[in-house]
This record gives sequence, C-alpha cells and structure tokens, in this order.
Amino acid sequence: MAIKKFTLIFVPEKGNKVRQFKVPTLLALLSILLLISSLSAAVWIARDYISIRAKVPELEKLRQENAYQKKQFLHLARRIDSINQRLSELKEFDRRLKVMVNLETSEDSGGKEGIGGSDQTTMALLKTHKDNQKELIRSMHEAIDDLNAEIALGKKEKAELDQFLENQKMLLASTPSIWPTRGWLSSGFGYRTSPFTGQREFHKGIDISTRMKAPIVAPANGIVTRIAWDHGYGRVLTLSHGHGVVTRYAHLSKVLVKKGQYVKRGETIALVGNTGRSTGPHLHYEVLLNGMPVNPLRYILN
Repeated sequence: MAIKKFTLIFVPEKGNKVRQFKVPTLLALLSILLLISSLSAAVWIARDYISIRAKVPELEKLRQENAYQKKQFLHLARRIDSINQRLSELKEFDRRLKVMVNLETSEDSGGKEGIGGSDQTTMALLKTHKDNQKELIRSMHEAIDDLNAEIALGKKEKAELDQFLENQKMLLASTPSIWPTRGWLSSGFGYRTSPFTGQREFHKGIDISTRMKAPIVAPANGIVTRIAWDHGYGRVLTLSHGHGVVTRYAHLSKVLVKKGQYVKRGETIALVGNTGRSTGPHLHYEVLLNGMPVNPLRYILN
C-alpha cells in the first residue's frame, strides 16, 4: 500500500523557479501537533511568568513583614527575660525583708526557688527563631503564662507582707516608747526605801521630777480608760494601748482628756502636780503588761 503524501509548493518572487516538496502525511500531522504543543507551552509559560512577576512585590513585602515580626518577637523575648530578672530581684528583696521582720526565717525560705532571672528563655527563643515561627510564638505564650503566674504569686506574698507590716505598725504605735514628760529620774523601778516610812518597798513605776504643771504627753496611741482620785496617787489617769499594755500617771494637777477619748503619741494628756502622797512636783509613771508592772525604762527609746 502506497504511503499518502502532502505536497508543499513554494512560489518565490520575481519569477524564480517554483519548488515542490512531498511530505508524508504522518510526519505532517506530527509537525502540526508539535507546533501546537509548543505554542501552548509558550503561552502557559508566558502567562505564569507574568503572574509571578506581578506577585514579586507582594512576596517581598510579606518577607519584610515576616522578618520584622521575628525581630519584634525576639525583642519581646529579651524584655520578658528582663522582667523575669527584676521579679527575681524583687522576690529576693521581699525574702530579706521578711527575714528582717521575723515573718520568715532564712532557713524556711532557703528551699524556695526564685523567679526566672536566667537567659534560658532568650536562648530558647533565639534557637526557635532559626527553626520556625510557630515554635517561637508558642514559646512566647509559655513565657507570658509563667510571668502571669509569678506576678499572681508575688501579689499574694506582698499582700501578706503588707498586712504583717500594718499590724507591726499598729503595735509600734501602741507601744509606749517616749518619755511622758521632761525632767530627771528621781526614783527608779523596783525595790527602794520609802521616803515616808523609811522601810523597804516595791516601787511599781518611775518618778520623774520636774516643774509644777509641766505637760505630760501620751507615750503611745491609746484610749483613756480611767480618771480617778487615789489617796496615795492623788489624781490618776490610765491609758490602755492594746496588746495587754496599760500606762498609769499619778500625782497630776490637772487632766486634759476625758474617759473613752482616743489619744495619739505625743498628745498632751495632763499636767504634772503634787497631789496624793508626794514630796514635791513629779510624775509617777507606770507601765503594766497583762496587769503586771514592768520597768518603764525598757520601753523608752530616747
């Protein structure tokens, strides 16, 4: 069977010789298909190239934004480490303060762990930065959760410390710690020879000799619980300071406060006198702890 052929005729210009070429049908079809495929591929490549070129600025923008975000994450990681370090220092300061005020002993607190304060978070985030951003974000969330937990714990501990210090402040304010009047110590606390009988007796307070009607001030915050006249003490004033502490003032010429009145440390409450059994103007001053007389000089700081 004869193979069918296509005849290609080329007609040149200016009367040159016409040329003819015979091409097998199969080869002609393959050539046409190849040409169509080549054209299709060229069109697809051109379209894809144009599309990629159009997306290049957007991709570059996304790359820059991604790099900026990673830089911000790392900056935030370093700030978290810095906050951790400060929290650690504050916790150590709180621990020392508690030891100073006997709220917590160094032995009790020795086993407690500090807050953060290392470079492990930053180093881990730097390593994560080299791996992937999802891991970086996860580490950041964990670090922030840890910070929140430490801050909550710190707030609780500071509230306890604040309450303790407030109680201590109230206790100190209620402790008689200053001289009730200016003068000189004419008789101390304890056993002495009575100026009236010449016999040995127990003196429950101290005597402060001074001028007549010298002001007497409250040595601590308290409430006036008693104003009375006693044969031996003369005009007497009693203050209750709480925590079992009571102060008594005798031989007064005048009382300047009323029963039930609240007075503060340094407030004038009476005037020195010579009432009752007394050899001259002076203040008899007592401090009682849970009903028992104690040496007032143990409480006076100045």
